[in-house]
Amino acid sequence: MSPRLRHLTSLENLPRETIERLLDRAEALRDACAHGTRKLDVLAGRTVLNLFFEPSTRTRTSFELAARRLGADVVNFDIGLSSTSKGEELFDTLHTLEAMHLDAIVVRHKQSGTPDMLVRHAMSGVSVINAGDGNHAHPTQGLLDTLTIRQHRPDFGNLTVLICGDIKHSRVARSDINAFTALGVKEIRLCGPTELMLPADEAPQVRRYGNFDEAIEGVDAVIMLRLQKERMASIELPDEAAYFAHYGLDRRRLGLAAPGCLVMHPGPINRGIEIASEVADGAQSRILEQVGNGVFVRMAVLDEVLAR
Repeated sequence: MSPRLRHLTSLENLPRETIERLLDRAEALRDACAHGTRKLDVLAGRTVLNLFFEPSTRTRTSFELAARRLGADVVNFDIGLSSTSKGEELFDTLHTLEAMHLDAIVVRHKQSGTPDMLVRHAMSGVSVINAGDGNHAHPTQGLLDTLTIRQHRPDFGNLTVLICGDIKHSRVARSDINAFTALGVKEIRLCGPTELMLPADEAPQVRRYGNFDEAIEGVDAVIMLRLQKERMASIELPDEAAYFAHYGLDRRRLGLAAPGCLVMHPGPINRGIEIASEVADGAQSRILEQVGNGVFVRMAVLDEVLAR
């Protein structure tokens, strides 16, 4: 049996057994808390700090709900009012927070590698959970995407998944690829403009496409990604209408996929740019299921690193 995790900063090289344990635990906790209507006390007396250096609504709220449903105390650190905005070094902030006897820090940062740096510099037994760092990783999103697919298509060995959009700047895409690879997904496809594709030496096991119609043919699940303009530097792209014409998911393109293809998106959705409203709100959409699963997956991760 794989050892319990003390930190979760990436899904890269995480054993299949560990990923499956977290997914199984997420579903067990979902049932134990009656889908969020019953509070548990497995983390009573524990304190979880949300340390978000980037704005977030879904992820921060999801982690807060997850911790509270497990009975933990939650502190949301306001970066705008903190000493970091006055020039205090990140590691000084870390050690100051550690002195308050926290049990876990959930961190989101625009700089790739920040959660791993916090792990290396932590002086106490605090656990670090990555809530998204640069374009590097978003492990709990990768887990909740995997859980959502597993609930409808549990046979990963016969599964074909497509990720389309801004792959290059997407930490979600990288974590999804890591999870799908570990779980033995038959085929992982990527589609997007050449300028927004992963480097050739990254994820050599995936199939790359420039033509969306070809990429989506016969797939069992499609994960759409938004254009992350805030992470782009000097990349010229077509206007939004032209982008949607080439890489947008509409009803016609969805008809090229396998029957019942799952439609997913990590959010926020840009309707009419990467996905049509009729698809985002359609019968095959699993977007709101992803949001709900996010709370249970984060409960599982907190339970994994903190439960006595």
